[in-house]
Amino acid sequence: MSTTTETIPRMEEEVIESAPDLHPDSLYASEAEPWADWETRLVLYSIAIGLAGLVVLGALINIFLL
Repeated sequence: MSTTTETIPRMEEEVIESAPDLHPDSLYASEAEPWADWETRLVLYSIAIGLAGLVVLGALINIFLL
């Protein structure tokens, strides 16, 4: 597949000039993704499981090795 250099903008100014109707806020995500709540819960559960594992393993090491 070949592309010409005319179709590929080389500098940021060319991109801005080629899209004058774009509002700057539309370039960024203004709404959260649909899976954001699920992802947040997953991260929090993972942190909780990691902390619980740290406590359990710390207690086991303290009991059997120290």
